[in-house]
Amino acid sequence: MFPELRMRRLRSGKIKDMIRETSLTVDDLIHPMFVDETIDSPQQIQSMPGVNRLPMDKIVDDAKEAADLGIPALILFGIPEHKNETGSCAWGEHDVVQRAVKEIKNELGKDMYVITDVCLCEYTDHGHCGVVDFETEEILNDQTLPLLGKTALSHVKAGADMVAPSGMMDGMITAIRSELDRNNFNNIPIMSYAAKYSSEFYGPFRDAADSGCTFGDRSTHQMDPANSDEALREVELDVFEGADILMVKPALSYLDIIYRIKTEFKMPTAAYNVSGEYAMIKAAAQNGWMDEKKVMYESLLSMKRAGADMILTYFAKDMARILK
Repeated sequence: MFPELRMRRLRSGKIKDMIRETSLTVDDLIHPMFVDETIDSPQQIQSMPGVNRLPMDKIVDDAKEAADLGIPALILFGIPEHKNETGSCAWGEHDVVQRAVKEIKNELGKDMYVITDVCLCEYTDHGHCGVVDFETEEILNDQTLPLLGKTALSHVKAGADMVAPSGMMDGMITAIRSELDRNNFNNIPIMSYAAKYSSEFYGPFRDAADSGCTFGDRSTHQMDPANSDEALREVELDVFEGADILMVKPALSYLDIIYRIKTEFKMPTAAYNVSGEYAMIKAAAQNGWMDEKKVMYESLLSMKRAGADMILTYFAKDMARILK
């Protein structure tokens, strides 16, 4: 007890770094990219300062910049020129994400690990994550599954190293795993958005990806923010279906979920530091209310401390510069 025991003895000098329990490195970061086939120059996303939609001829430059900073992986989101009820521009051989994957892999090869988001919300004209029954306004789960399988397969054929289904459709991991395995892609891993909550923190992303809903919301398939035991059930199902990496989205308001999932399943776990979390820090920093670099670091470190092995974050390049 005090005064014999003094905790402050280990809080200064080199020893402070030597006993640090949690570390954040560049290898923990995944850089999200928005590729837009409707533009011919980078377009800043107003609600996400510092983040741009990129035309096809700029994506390799952005990927190279990330690689030069030591960031090992990126995740691609596509904004197509054409949308329709079924989101059929999600799975064509020459559609936006497929072209982007080919461009990046042809240029960077193994120097950049390419992950693709697999969902239909960016490709449907109604903005929902699956096929819709317009009479009842129901998002049809089982009718959506084959389309997710086709989309994932097309990404992998284009050269994607990993697919990340985000639609929170029941059975989506089985549908994708089966489609990949049938086509001899049984070594391609799946990062599942296993515990994705129906969150207001996604607002800026919907501006970025042009994926807002024309009616209703996503609360019938994304999780209720009040529930944590349900997250373990969702994750358990994805594990049984063949998920290789589990993701929690959002991150900051769901650190308890990250901790529970990592503790329970002891599997590689990702945290998505989402657009609203990014935008809040940016806005506060621009107003002089917080030190952006310090809050950014503290926020990302908290996700590692909770149990995340990797972090998808719009701060990836900024954080990499600091860590280097």
